[in-house]
Amino acid sequence: MLSKKKTVDALVAAWQQDAAMAERIEAIRTIEATAATYAPLPSDMQPSLVKALHARGIEQLYTHQREAFDYAMAGQSFTAITPTASGKSYCYHLPVLQTILTNRHARALYLFPTKALAQDQKSDLHALIEAMDEEILSYTYDGDTAPGIRQKVRKAGHIIMTNPDMLHSGILPHHTKWVSLFENLQYVVIDELHTYKGVFGSHVAHVIRRLKRICAFYSSDPLFICTSATIKNPKELAESLTNTAHALIAKSGAPTGKKTFVFYNPPMLHPAFGVRRSAVLEVRDIAKQLYDAHIQTIVFAKSRVRVEMLVTYLQAFTKHQLQDTTIRGYRGGYLPSERRVIEKGLRDGEIRTVVSTNALELGVDIGQLQACIMTGYPGNIASAWQQAGRAGRRQDSALIIYVAQSTALDQYMIEHPDFFFGSEPEEARISPDNMLILMDHLKCAAFELPFRTNDLYGEFHIEELLDYLVDEHVLFKTSDTWHWMNERFPAHDISLRSAAQENVVIIDQSVPAHTRVIGEMDTYSAMTLLHEEAIYMHQGVQFQVETLDWDEKKAFVRQVDVDYFTDANLAVELKVMSEDKELVLSDAKIGFGDVSLLAQATIFKKIRFDSHDNIGSGPIHLPPMEMHTTATWLSFTPPSQLSKEQLTDVLHYVAYTINSFIPLFIHCDRADVHVVPQVKAVHNELPTIFVYDSYPGGIGLSEKVYDMWRPLLEKAREHITRCRCENGCPACIGAQATFDEPKQQAIRVMTQLRELFN
Repeated sequence: MLSKKKTVDALVAAWQQDAAMAERIEAIRTIEATAATYAPLPSDMQPSLVKALHARGIEQLYTHQREAFDYAMAGQSFTAITPTASGKSYCYHLPVLQTILTNRHARALYLFPTKALAQDQKSDLHALIEAMDEEILSYTYDGDTAPGIRQKVRKAGHIIMTNPDMLHSGILPHHTKWVSLFENLQYVVIDELHTYKGVFGSHVAHVIRRLKRICAFYSSDPLFICTSATIKNPKELAESLTNTAHALIAKSGAPTGKKTFVFYNPPMLHPAFGVRRSAVLEVRDIAKQLYDAHIQTIVFAKSRVRVEMLVTYLQAFTKHQLQDTTIRGYRGGYLPSERRVIEKGLRDGEIRTVVSTNALELGVDIGQLQACIMTGYPGNIASAWQQAGRAGRRQDSALIIYVAQSTALDQYMIEHPDFFFGSEPEEARISPDNMLILMDHLKCAAFELPFRTNDLYGEFHIEELLDYLVDEHVLFKTSDTWHWMNERFPAHDISLRSAAQENVVIIDQSVPAHTRVIGEMDTYSAMTLLHEEAIYMHQGVQFQVETLDWDEKKAFVRQVDVDYFTDANLAVELKVMSEDKELVLSDAKIGFGDVSLLAQATIFKKIRFDSHDNIGSGPIHLPPMEMHTTATWLSFTPPSQLSKEQLTDVLHYVAYTINSFIPLFIHCDRADVHVVPQVKAVHNELPTIFVYDSYPGGIGLSEKVYDMWRPLLEKAREHITRCRCENGCPACIGAQATFDEPKQQAIRVMTQLRELFN
């Protein structure tokens, strides 16, 4: 039977008439389309630029685009916050091109968080320049740039499009080859500002400070233009990132299409135990309906493993079709050439369904997708809206389906759909004063240009730090100058993306004569995903890890055909090293300070597809990873009614629920913060719940939690109390227990903790 093409609205109407689907749909919300608001083209805009806009059917600008143009022409750095597909790129293209047309020596540097975005923007910019019929040279400069044209890019490029990693390691350390850029640099564009948070944003803040230092050396003072999806503190983030004052453009003039949001809860399998059908399997079935209706869809999943599981499930529907490429996966770790093919397939409609991690949240042009499915809550409001924005463009009707998992946060969101629409987006935080990150980039800056007495580095006074590097034989000092003295240039050894400085390369040796690299992974993730016997999935193909060379950071895999995937446990030991803050309560204490932790991958489980049954396990033989970071902790007197074993379980339940709700209070990825309970903490021998930053030195997240223990405990307690299960479930405390009233005991402990604040 041939599938029939349907509209989004017709499909939603059919679901509402279907008894089974209607029971699972908790809520439907519709945001109606809005009209555009316009402003006239600037009277002084260059004729060739006006001609190019007219050729594209643009007779006037959206109000936010005109506001951006006026700020830039007045010499004011600014940040523009408007939705997906609102024409944000014209906020920087137009002033940059206008300036180059009036001054042919002017230069601009575009920074995108990924190479994919830079390549994508190059096509759009080149088309605009071609319509202008002017000789303005724009180039991408990254690791894929051919050596033969690099010299031309350095000397003749009016607009250089790159990423922070390349600026950090390929441009700034070699600034003497880029004199024409730095002497004439008038604009630095930072696109997708909201991605510069956490450890990545903290690193990039220092890359920008090094850039500004080199610009000052060459007597230039560029304007900064930032664009972003919606976050709570865009101006603060932009100013912290660039160390420059910004104006804010927060009102979009672009039209928006109708968006229908469906809040979908998988059916309950065991009401007493609170167990629902797997969200992954529900997403598979919904995506199949959209596929059959010829509705082009993006499915978001929260991990690489889930992406590959869903691709495997969905491709099973089309395996009878030879070389079918209508269903693809997309995630970090794929090779650039593979990602380009997928992006093109989405734009031209060849790919009907793509399953992605948050890698496709960003503004890569993937065409006119009609539907978006979220497999679980993305972790914060800002990411949820960014994912929803990938479906529907301006006048098109779009469908966004949120499929809840059985976790506490997901069930809270499905029960409170108005929270999704009524909440402000979260803050994006960076920590440029992280001492490990600061020292790394101070070395890079010293390599690039010597420091002199009384020099500032950004907002930092650094003479003591420079003297420390002299003692470490990294720098040497003459009468008033610090010079680099090492043979290697430091940027080579510093990764902006993760705390670990090395990735594990994944090598396919299925055909011994033709081994090939198929991906890479950070070392922390590799402990649980690339251990020996792990199943690594890539575009729906299963590979088993045969050998993991931990010292050389290489994983050798071979293609297999098995009916299971693997999942590993990570054990963490944690000790307090120093206490910087404390709040003493009547019968408890909240602390914040430096901690040391030891992470050890212990065992892995084999989990069967479809049923998700555990069908086997095995040990993992890898050395532990040690890390120093920051944490906040809550210690309290143990309840007398609980045995030590019961208290151990209850602390895990409380920690599980607290961990679930942290994303409601601070903007972070789930992997950025971890919660660890201890029945008897080493530093005070009391029951303690720790919340720690997942990066060396910390990035300010746990410090923010230090001030939020009370509302965090209140939210967690309220959710457990409202849960309809009898004795605990995945939606409240995370699991069932072996003793009486586990859920009630968890509520009593949380009530005791909450009352400490009264």
